[in-house]
Amino acid sequence: MKWLDEAKQYETSFIEDLRSLIRIPSLKNEAEAAKGMPFGKGCRDALDTMLEMGRREGFTVKDIDGYAGVIEFGEGEESVGVLGHLDIVPIGEGWSKDPLGGEIENGIMFGRGVLDDKGPGLAGFYALKLIKDSKIPLKRKIMLIYGCDEESGMACMHYYKEHAEIPTMGFVPDANFPLIYGEKGILVVDLKGKQKTVIESIHAGERPNIVIGKADAIIRGWNAHMNSVFQFYLDTNQLKGHVEQLDQERAHIFVEGKAAHAAMPYLGVNAALHILNFVGTAFHDKTCNSLYETLCDWQGKPCDIYKEGAVMGFLTMNTGVVELDENGIHVVIDIRYPNDTDKDTILKGIRDKLDAENLTFDLTLGNDKAPLYVDPNSKLVKTLEDTYRAYSQDQFTPIMTIGGGTYARNFDNFVAYGPEFPNPKPSDIFVGGPHQEDEGVHLDELMLSIGIYAAALEKLAGA
Repeated sequence: MKWLDEAKQYETSFIEDLRSLIRIPSLKNEAEAAKGMPFGKGCRDALDTMLEMGRREGFTVKDIDGYAGVIEFGEGEESVGVLGHLDIVPIGEGWSKDPLGGEIENGIMFGRGVLDDKGPGLAGFYALKLIKDSKIPLKRKIMLIYGCDEESGMACMHYYKEHAEIPTMGFVPDANFPLIYGEKGILVVDLKGKQKTVIESIHAGERPNIVIGKADAIIRGWNAHMNSVFQFYLDTNQLKGHVEQLDQERAHIFVEGKAAHAAMPYLGVNAALHILNFVGTAFHDKTCNSLYETLCDWQGKPCDIYKEGAVMGFLTMNTGVVELDENGIHVVIDIRYPNDTDKDTILKGIRDKLDAENLTFDLTLGNDKAPLYVDPNSKLVKTLEDTYRAYSQDQFTPIMTIGGGTYARNFDNFVAYGPEFPNPKPSDIFVGGPHQEDEGVHLDELMLSIGIYAAALEKLAGA
């Protein structure tokens, strides 16, 4: 089958279906949690929309109590799974396009979730539709599984594993081509304590897995001279920001950084860390100095947790939440670590650094997901890699490991597989990536992904 040619025939309906998903603000909302709706109405609506598409095409559909949904086709004791997610990260600021509009410009569709992961998840659905419509005989059942809590803990998959069928093998369309056979461990650490500081309040960051793009703080002890000092700091660090004087001794300062995925903190500019650095130096504030010294390096060198893995590359550290008020200080750190180190080594390094800086903080483990590693010479990896190369004509880019965390780590014999291609296309307009403003995807690349996924499913599940 010429699967790419087949996929192009469905482009119009694919765009319509993707827009119907993009319009839904499927952000986790625990305040709306209820039976059958554990992550709030937005996630429930997105799941209902996806499952209704499955019914429309004649597939078997299962609702796993609102935590996830399954769209099945075929029979067999063994099965091939495709895991996608319908939840999104917060929309954020700075968009030039409607984040819920799915508008298209220069062949690029924009919207929150269009790349992470509604577009790729729907590409898996259309690949299965091609298999069904082309009457491909199957020896393994194909299961499309859509979760609703990938971006904030994967509680959906924890529940799914306890209550539903686990596929024999499969892939996750939520990363890069050619293929991701390894993922770093993900360690989330909470720091809480009370320390004296001139900062009256700061509430920065929405989630640990996002570099803090904007931050603001109320500072005590401000005088007119500090306006020029603050501006000098902004200028020397090539930042944007401003000051609002509240009274004779208090000011509200604002800093604009750059949001990015926590797996690649070096692509972002952490606005909250800049506030800590400025206040620490300009006011000789020991607490801010110590916090900045502990958190400033994305490789964790001050905490002596630096590690360059043989297979997975550098450990990364992102400060994703900084909160400070009359109740104390709360900091949340997201650490992505290679399989050459471990949780205990990392926690000890942070604890030792806090003690050395005289920061009397409680350190607690928020979450720990062990690294994923699938043998790059396995049949699954080789089949998927060969399929990608046949359709993309890319014989150069190696399969890889990443710092991001996908659903693949939840099941044995699963890897992440596209849809982002190497060497992004040049564009006259800004195209944001996952978790960024103006998140976008080239539609022709999604069409190619559908072709690749259909070919892969034929090879893995076909008779």
